[in-house]
Amino acid sequence: MDAAWRSRRVYGTDGDDPDPGPQPDHHYVELVGGPLDGQLLDVTGWSPLEVADGVLLMSERGQFGPGGRSAYEPDEADGVYPTRFEWRGDVP
Repeated sequence: MDAAWRSRRVYGTDGDDPDPGPQPDHHYVELVGGPLDGQLLDVTGWSPLEVADGVLLMSERGQFGPGGRSAYEPDEADGVYPTRFEWRGDVP
């Protein structure tokens, strides 16, 4: 894990967390596009099916404001174990 990667914020960490970056021995995907662009999502322990399904993540900065969610799906070019989840839109 290089220094640039370690300095990235992991989705779901608290704003006052002294170490909001990725942890050793975890697997992360990069969130690309949308309101969570650039954050990392910890997918450690997820099955290939769970990864393939993508996620709906709470996002106060999305189209629907607080309580809304942003949809992210794996980048199809990455195969079974993607390194990126692409933004697909926001939902209430």
